[in-house]
Amino acid sequence: MVCADVSVALPDGTPVLKELSWTAGPGHTGLIGINGSGKSTLLRTVAGLRIPDAGTVRVDGGIGYLPQDFSVDPSLRVEEVLGITRIRTAVRAIESGDVREEHFAEVGDDWDVDERAHAALAQLGLAHIGLDRTVAEMSGGEMVLLRLAALLLDRPGLLLLDEPTNNLDGRARDYLYQALAQHRGIVVTVSHDRDLLSRVDHIAELNDGGLRVFGGNLEAYEAYVDAEQEAAARLLRNAQGEVARERRALTDAQTRQARSARYGKTQAARNKFDKGTAQNKKRAAQVSAGKRQGAHEERLASAQERLTGVRDRLRETAVMRTDLPGTVVPADRAVLSLHGARLRTGTYLGDIRVNGPERIALTGDNGAGKTTLLRTLAGEVPPDEGHGEVHVPMRYLPQRLGLLQEDRSIIENVARFSPHSTDNEIRARLARLLFKGRTPDRLVAGLSGGERFRATLAALLLAEPAPQLLMLDEPTNNLDLASIDELIRALAGYRGALIVVSHDLPFLRGIGLTRWWHLEAGGVRSGDPASL
Repeated sequence: MVCADVSVALPDGTPVLKELSWTAGPGHTGLIGINGSGKSTLLRTVAGLRIPDAGTVRVDGGIGYLPQDFSVDPSLRVEEVLGITRIRTAVRAIESGDVREEHFAEVGDDWDVDERAHAALAQLGLAHIGLDRTVAEMSGGEMVLLRLAALLLDRPGLLLLDEPTNNLDGRARDYLYQALAQHRGIVVTVSHDRDLLSRVDHIAELNDGGLRVFGGNLEAYEAYVDAEQEAAARLLRNAQGEVARERRALTDAQTRQARSARYGKTQAARNKFDKGTAQNKKRAAQVSAGKRQGAHEERLASAQERLTGVRDRLRETAVMRTDLPGTVVPADRAVLSLHGARLRTGTYLGDIRVNGPERIALTGDNGAGKTTLLRTLAGEVPPDEGHGEVHVPMRYLPQRLGLLQEDRSIIENVARFSPHSTDNEIRARLARLLFKGRTPDRLVAGLSGGERFRATLAALLLAEPAPQLLMLDEPTNNLDLASIDELIRALAGYRGALIVVSHDLPFLRGIGLTRWWHLEAGGVRSGDPASL
């Protein structure tokens, strides 16, 4: 895969990719970058779904592309998603005695299509799913793996994956890791999953429209960048010192020149030598002083140029500053309660209470009902049995970010939740979430996944009254690595109650959990967070 001088801009002319050149060779490359840097745009461009404004993309062999968000008709059967329906139909026709040429042409060399399909499903932990099963019977995580199985069946030379682990539980992620390790072609994966990125062969970092490739996995990349930044910081200090010295030298030279000029005038007035001699000495002194000053100015200009070059090497990592409400929940305060509750999924929860500033991780396999439980607690769906009650102001951040109105700007959406805040107050808070300048005036419809998350988070945090209970469903799905670290720091300092659904174990371990709930068919099992 070769990208040559590829440039892509948004409809308003804002550049996303700037004359980007990249040759991706064998192995697995993790594509990283801050939210909005253009990672998904680059994948879509390489996949041929986005025509570059300039430059070319060349791919030898087939391309398999798994987007971050996709939908599949729930009435489709598994064989249809895998793209093997016509081949299977032709094989069955031939086996039943219909030997028309078109059937043989359809089958080609794929006589073992059923075996290969079952093997692809088993490789991804879907051995229990039959080829005639409908999509409607599958969970979101199973659907992601099914789409990946369909791509692997085609044996593409280039596999492009955009955040493939977002909706996968730990077991499903392990199957995905193993399948990618066994794939023979080129794999390029956009991800913030540290476990996945620890398994790649290369890291490609997208920054300011350009791409830089590093050998090794995420840990090797971070070590290299840390060392590079430490060296750049030392060079910066040296360059700043050099500029300061040259400025002092120039000032001293200018002072000496002015003093010498004044002294020359005084001597000329005191001495009675002829006027011509005095003028000659004055001119000679001025020329000499001018040369010295010019040399100092040249050295200062060179030092300033070196300082600018060193500054360009230092990274200005923009991370969101999440000022979460400082609402303190007393330890004996009832936060929420469930009484004899049974979820719509059929899972019986019984009686559950949360008191004070508890911090709870909600885990479970795909399809266990974690999102259903959060939606039940948030009052969006009623339980099949029993009832629940939230006793404090609560905010719920769903996995599917549909809270904001697409045809309105970021600031207009946030203002809906905070009618008593001024425009300046809202803009100040948005700036700390990296929506600066005129960015708050952008329509939600044009935002990236990470930008949409930050805008939704801003709306919840600015909402009135301030939340004493936050419920977050897979909050790291749309965030870059730096923003995940910042969210960890922000949530670690939050003094209200917290319930978080996440498959991101490093994230969960970083937010100071007090307990975790594991949701399974028999109910909720509570455990010590140290065992996560």
